[in-house]
Amino acid sequence: MGYFTLATLASLALSLASVSAAVTWTATPFNPASIPLAVRTPYLSTWLPQGAGTALNEAWPTFWNGDIQGWAGYIRVDGTVYNFLGTPGNSGTTKATQKAMTFTSTQSTFVLGAGGVDLTVNFLSPVEPTNLVLQSLPFSYMALTVAANDGGSHSVQVYSDISAEWASGDDSQTVNWATDGIGGSIITHSVQLATQETETMTYQTGQDIVVRGQFISNGKLSNTQDSAFRAVNNDWPVFAFAHDLGTVTTTATAPVVYTVGRVRDPAIEYLIANDATQARSSYFWSTYATVDAAIAAFLPDYANAVTRANTFDVKVNSDASAISADYASIVALSIRQALGATEITISKTSAGAWNTTDIMMFLKEISSDGNVSTVDVIFPAWPLFLYVNPVFGKYLLLPLFAYQATGQYPNKWAVHDMGASYPKALGHNDGADEPMPLEESGNMLIMTLSYAQKSGDNSLLTTYSTLLDQWTQFLIAEALIPANQISTDDFAGSLANQTNLAIKGIVGIKAMSNIWSTLGNPTQSSNYSLIASSYVSQWQVLAIAPGNTHLTLSYGSPTSWGLSYNLYGDKLLGLNLFPASVYTMQTAWYKTVEDTYGVPLDTRHTYTKSDWQIWTSAIVTDTTLRNSLITAVKNYAADGLSNSPLGDWYDAISGDNDGFKARPVVGGHLALVSDVFYVFESDARCLTTTRDF
Repeated sequence: MGYFTLATLASLALSLASVSAAVTWTATPFNPASIPLAVRTPYLSTWLPQGAGTALNEAWPTFWNGDIQGWAGYIRVDGTVYNFLGTPGNSGTTKATQKAMTFTSTQSTFVLGAGGVDLTVNFLSPVEPTNLVLQSLPFSYMALTVAANDGGSHSVQVYSDISAEWASGDDSQTVNWATDGIGGSIITHSVQLATQETETMTYQTGQDIVVRGQFISNGKLSNTQDSAFRAVNNDWPVFAFAHDLGTVTTTATAPVVYTVGRVRDPAIEYLIANDATQARSSYFWSTYATVDAAIAAFLPDYANAVTRANTFDVKVNSDASAISADYASIVALSIRQALGATEITISKTSAGAWNTTDIMMFLKEISSDGNVSTVDVIFPAWPLFLYVNPVFGKYLLLPLFAYQATGQYPNKWAVHDMGASYPKALGHNDGADEPMPLEESGNMLIMTLSYAQKSGDNSLLTTYSTLLDQWTQFLIAEALIPANQISTDDFAGSLANQTNLAIKGIVGIKAMSNIWSTLGNPTQSSNYSLIASSYVSQWQVLAIAPGNTHLTLSYGSPTSWGLSYNLYGDKLLGLNLFPASVYTMQTAWYKTVEDTYGVPLDTRHTYTKSDWQIWTSAIVTDTTLRNSLITAVKNYAADGLSNSPLGDWYDAISGDNDGFKARPVVGGHLALVSDVFYVFESDARCLTTTRDF
């Protein structure tokens, strides 16, 4: 089952457009390339392609990949109709004037002037770190409030619609829809738009220019349904609501709230033992028996959701602002994007009941190749999960551990991903996954120990100690002198003797030493600790350039260098395995090779990566350089050279995006606040923490 839904306490609409040239409004904290509107899952990921300065009504909203997601909005003031969302083509309207745009970790808010009133449009994609049901709901809000800006009073009506483009990326595909009351005072358009029914609410489905024309001419809709199911591009069906707000004064109106979403069931196909597959569903099904029930709970919860979101936003901003204002702005832009690549799932028992003790979280490698739960994509995003709630990290690791514990994966190192194409988590029983053996083995050990350290939960260590030790044995054999292979930066090509990759492997060995210590095996712990320390001594001889000026990119290449971001694992785990002199040396070196938008990834190219820049900023020993690296990433994010969701791969000289967009690795931008952890307890549904959000 899969369909889009839009619900509202008023009405809503969606669409897409091109990039403008300059910002003419107040942008806080800055104007990003693309602004998140409704971003909750890999399939609900809607953005405003904003570029160097595109207002909310100068472009159609798009899916993360650039496909138009028709979402339109009008406001009628004293009989004059203003377009505030999308670029619908009906005549007889004028454009509202965008005055301001603000984004936080959970919200994007626009203020537009329409004659004698100001319209505030708030897009809220909730982040619910303490409640699995709420976090797993694939819905997002848009809310409208209106107030007079001239001291007068005005007759105001609002309108919004979504198009059938939400249902399919193929405009030639036939789409079905329905409009229904779901109890209480809520009406849904099932392709799907829902709103709270009031005496002043009207609805209509039909051809885009007809439905929109009805509102433009009359200020209301006809309460009729078009039942001629057809292709998306055949007379472009839209699904609309309108609300009459009556007389509006200088006191802001109560919010007119819309909910948009996409529900899929099952969410994931997962490989279990004996080459069998398991259908996994979004966690919210454990509470709501139907989609209508979920919407009926979600839609009227807007006021509470805003309160929770504001608390979360304030906490995040406070923590990140302790580093710098630029850092706080990067973190705010990154959180919805990273969490929006994930889904929280459960299975059913043999009796058909929801098994809320079997919780797994999956992540889509958006944009780069679509893999399921890619280990070296979870790893750079890891600081986000540690920050918002470490248990999310556990749920992300569990599918990988459980699959490999079945014995079906034939290699002695850690698997690269859970499946080649999301949402099919079908493993790699042939062992032919993308080969990053050292990379993924080190990643799994580092993440597993860091989760245990931050949560106090040793269950992963206890349950999967055999696998963890197996991967450590591989690292002992391979980490000091890495063979010719790719790392997570696979676009850079394979290379032997990678200094940075060796760091990861050595940190992984020391991590297993600490794991064995936690599990009460001091002999094995001491053995692995001695090996790791010995490797660090040998590594320094191999990796440091003559004159002790810098770490090389690869052994024996004294003029080469790169970002040694894997040292972050040493600091994250509190190992203090690598000497302070290495950090001091690298800090001094980065100052000599920094370009306009940061330090290049390595000497093979001029490009860099935002996640690794921020990780590097977290381990340098000079605050001025730390802030410079952070500001370089912020300046790239604000340079207006792209209109795609934040890309992590870009040129350090020009600031041009190199192709990636909307990837969850931007969770790594929280690397400097990931040490702000809190003890928590969990049950199957809710997580309580000592956090304030």
